[in-house]
Amino acid sequence: MTPDPRLADCRARLAFDLFANTWNAVVLWALRDGPLRPVELRERIGGISSKVLTETLRRLGSDGLVERHPRPGSPPRVEYELTALGRTLLGPVEFVGAWGFEHGEEVMAARERACETATPGTGGGGGG
Repeated sequence: MTPDPRLADCRARLAFDLFANTWNAVVLWALRDGPLRPVELRERIGGISSKVLTETLRRLGSDGLVERHPRPGSPPRVEYELTALGRTLLGPVEFVGAWGFEHGEEVMAARERACETATPGTGGGGGG
């Protein structure tokens, strides 16, 4: 990251914004092996609604990371694939994912401790 007197305007923030949405990195990673139709993407990802997948694909498309390819046929099909720019994010996605596997238990334990500290005694009550 380069020094910037106005961090809110820093270009690195743009990259962090891409990771701020939970599904962006997941969809990018799901497309790493080649083009997929939306139904195939949903099956590969699991736990994502059609609406959220559509919103994510549109957002990634507007960022130049994913391309939409209509395919002829009856019924017409659509496939999505990573652009060259989108492929440049696979390394960082893999790195962040590996960090999550390595340190995820520690983060979950810290969250659990924070919850216990926030609600001492009766398990979340506060009494009264």
